[in-house]
Amino acid sequence: MESEDTKKIQEMKTDLNLLLECLKYQMDSPLSQKEALVTIHSICQQNSDAGVYFREIGGLMFVQNLAKSSEHSMVKEAALYTLGTVAEQDVYCQQTLCTSELFEDLILFLCNDSSTNLKRMSVYVILVLVSNNRIGQTLVRETGCIKVLSQLFRIGLSKYELNLSDKNVFQNYQLWSSVCSTLCVCVNNPQNDENQMLCCSLFPHANDWLINCIKPEIIRPICSFIGLTLANNTYVQKYFISVGGLDVLSQVLVQLESDSLKTLSNAKLAVVVIKTVDACIADNPTFGEVLSKYHIVSKLLALLLHESLDSEEKCSIILTLGHCTEACEENQYDLFKNNGLPLLIQALTESQNDELNKAAAFVLYNCKKITEKLSLSIRENAFDENEAEQLKNINMKEKTIEEHWKKAKEILHRIERLEAEGNEEKIQREKFKDDVSSMNINIQNTLKHLYADSTGEGSKAEDEEKSQSGKVQSCKSHGFMSKACATNDQMKTPLKSANPVSACYRESLQNETLCKTNSSCNLHSHEETTFGEKRFVSQSSNCVFKYPNPIVKNRRQQLPITDPFTLCSDIINKEVINFLSADSYSKMFKYRCSGCIAVGKSLNSRNFSKLLRSCPYQCDRHKVIVEAEDRYKSELRKSLICNTKILLTPRRRQLSNEPTTSGGIKKRRIRKNFTEEEINYLFSGVKKMGNHWNLILWSFPFQQGRKSVDLAHKYHKLSKHPKCAAPLLEEDLSV
Repeated sequence: MESEDTKKIQEMKTDLNLLLECLKYQMDSPLSQKEALVTIHSICQQNSDAGVYFREIGGLMFVQNLAKSSEHSMVKEAALYTLGTVAEQDVYCQQTLCTSELFEDLILFLCNDSSTNLKRMSVYVILVLVSNNRIGQTLVRETGCIKVLSQLFRIGLSKYELNLSDKNVFQNYQLWSSVCSTLCVCVNNPQNDENQMLCCSLFPHANDWLINCIKPEIIRPICSFIGLTLANNTYVQKYFISVGGLDVLSQVLVQLESDSLKTLSNAKLAVVVIKTVDACIADNPTFGEVLSKYHIVSKLLALLLHESLDSEEKCSIILTLGHCTEACEENQYDLFKNNGLPLLIQALTESQNDELNKAAAFVLYNCKKITEKLSLSIRENAFDENEAEQLKNINMKEKTIEEHWKKAKEILHRIERLEAEGNEEKIQREKFKDDVSSMNINIQNTLKHLYADSTGEGSKAEDEEKSQSGKVQSCKSHGFMSKACATNDQMKTPLKSANPVSACYRESLQNETLCKTNSSCNLHSHEETTFGEKRFVSQSSNCVFKYPNPIVKNRRQQLPITDPFTLCSDIINKEVINFLSADSYSKMFKYRCSGCIAVGKSLNSRNFSKLLRSCPYQCDRHKVIVEAEDRYKSELRKSLICNTKILLTPRRRQLSNEPTTSGGIKKRRIRKNFTEEEINYLFSGVKKMGNHWNLILWSFPFQQGRKSVDLAHKYHKLSKHPKCAAPLLEEDLSV
């Protein structure tokens, strides 16, 4: 293999040497020189090392001088074409040829009345020398070659109506398209801001071509030139918009989108225009407001649904959508209005291209920003509306506060009146208590006088009794307080002149006076009583006041053990207290729930339920408690009745009242044989709960008197004699 490669390299070197000698010695034969140059071109294209060797042997400089000095046009064209091919294949050859002398020679070829093919070859050499070469871009600008290219761009095509079938028109179009490509390389790749500033003067001419000739042959090269000249240069972008370039692109895009339904090529061409628009607004999204006039967002969404476009073209459309909607609210509204979000989400989910997914995510992120701004604006507007509502509410509150103040003053006035009335009632009650206490004192004094003058005669006592009854009846029409005082004063005078009587008559007289005082208290309720009815007193007084036993006349004074003065005072105090508190306080506890008023008592779960059930009046809260307890007890009874269920709580068994002998020795239990049901209960319990005999006993309804020890003994006996328990076990297993 190495020998073959070396042979090929040797053959290539010999061929290049022979061709170079042919060029030198065939100066009089342009055809031979042309054929030799074409052969060198083919060798350099086939082998990359051929250009390096051709430069080393001096062939590159010889061909450059030949293109400059030859008088034949075909030789110049072939020489320039060979130089361009060698420089395109090798960077060192490009750097060798990149000189100001060569650019000046090329300018001469472009400015003179040279053939169209020679100009095309000259433009091709410039394109190769400038591509990916900042030195070449600088030399193009410094030598003035870029101005010559700009002039060719303006005058390359004279008519807007292209007839490419014509040979001359077609050659001129090829030259013009080559100039467009060369200008694109001069301003970008790498980017050159100075060359962009020089080339932006061609924008008005490009706009004219776009408006007047919407053909792919014109739109593609012009859009490429505009896009690369605008890229990453805000000054050039502003200038392009100022001369109406973005409006022209929008109009072209609208027309191409409408024609894309008829021809698929227009959809592809519309994508080229979209890329140019995106280059114009990418660095400054505020320029998207110009696009809102033509509703470009809806056109982009329509093109996004086109079936003939590939993923890269759709990606460029989505990126343009993102830049359009980034800072323009009208375009954002168009995106939402034309259902752009579902399309983007669908593209994001269905596509497997990373670039397309990134572009869709970028647009969705912009949509998120949009919604946040909209929510903030809505909140601000809502805040303004809330401020107006708050002002209205404040005014309403002020009015309501004034009304409340008026009502509050009225309530305060009512409260003051009620307090005054309450104070008056308290004063009257205190006066009433004082009068009652004074009446008690007067009664005690009368009783003392009666006790002291008990030795008086019976006739005088009877007169005294009649006078007292007449005085008491005369006092009925007057107030209760004046009666007590008047009776006391009237009772004193006759008692002084009264004669002593027997002890029996004395005791009966004391009882009669006490009955009279009680009847005088009952006169406050405007009830008329007779002298015979004065002996009738309330149930409490009847329990205390009893008629004295008959006493022998000759016996001297036999007073009871208790002091009559203290006895009467206590009785009167009790009567007054009952009179004051019976009407007001007895009604309060009459219809109260016993559970609510049972405060201070030691209550538990047992006596509290009994307390609630004993009361005929129950509040709603305690009534719910009683009903819940009844429901629980009924469910518990039902669960106890069911034999199949296992109870988690033990049965409550009654305490066995086992009979005992007189000596306290327990009697032997009566033997009870196990029934078939009990044996089934026993085996099913062991099967479910094991040897937990207490649980089995509590869970199944065994006969009364069974114990856990009985169950254990019975099970062990049955397990020792499996023949007896076999039929029962079979029945249990069948169940």
